[in-house]
Amino acid sequence: WLSSLAANGLRRWLLGGLDSPFLRSVVARAMALPIFLIGLYVVLQVAGLTQIAFSLIGGAGVLGIIFGFAFRDIAENFLASLLLSIRQPFRSGDLIDVEGQLGSVHSMNTRSTVLISPEGNHIQIPNSTVFKSIITNFTAAPEGRDSVTVGVGYDAAINDAQEIIAGVLSRHEAILNDPPPMVLVEALGASTVNLRAYYWVNVRDYSLLKVKSSVLRLMKKALMDAGVSMPDDAREIIFPEGVPLVRQSETAPEPATIVAKETSAERTVAEASLENDQDDVVERATRGDSPEDDGDLLH
Repeated sequence: WLSSLAANGLRRWLLGGLDSPFLRSVVARAMALPIFLIGLYVVLQVAGLTQIAFSLIGGAGVLGIIFGFAFRDIAENFLASLLLSIRQPFRSGDLIDVEGQLGSVHSMNTRSTVLISPEGNHIQIPNSTVFKSIITNFTAAPEGRDSVTVGVGYDAAINDAQEIIAGVLSRHEAILNDPPPMVLVEALGASTVNLRAYYWVNVRDYSLLKVKSSVLRLMKKALMDAGVSMPDDAREIIFPEGVPLVRQSETAPEPATIVAKETSAERTVAEASLENDQDDVVERATRGDSPEDDGDLLH
């Protein structure tokens, strides 16, 4: 009774500054445990059961070692959840990558962290693995940088191609102008000069995948409208036995010229909106029963 009273008092008055209820409960119980052990020892001594008190203490130590080995993984995950609650490398809703698993953080319990993948699947990762792994948090900062590569012909003026691509990026609604986009020469390829464009996007509002699709489409249209060639990679085809020639009696018809109709719109019906739709994926994925839904330590 006294240890329970001490735990409630510590949780209410001394640990009120901790944001996580889980942390408050764990710390309060850890601080109340010595009070319980001291009280039990005093009661046994007053009752004249000193030998039993020492036996209980020794037996508790042995049992602690046995249970420690038996439930090592459970204890490791529990301690990892405690440390993750203290350090908070991510919050609920953040898009993270752990051990090659990409998804939005749904919840964290005493055993595992639950992610929602872009496909809407639930991914459970043991907390010990999360704590010991490299965590990439894509939404901790509101802005993220992405890049695209395009190859132009050697007959094109590189500075003109750079200005055309930079103009497309600077006019795009989803791309930030501070810092401004950059277009750099990346490499001299077999048949093209490869240019890489770097730009910043507000990843909390826009989807990087959708923005990249829109940027590539608009860059291709702008370069083709300006007459900048974008040749295919050079290939060498070898015919070991030669190429047979067939003489035709009639003149073959001229192949029809197909003119591609490109749109200058920043978004198409296929791309839908450029906004970040991960929240919609999470909302749909959480309509069903969540696995191991025994409390979220992130709230």
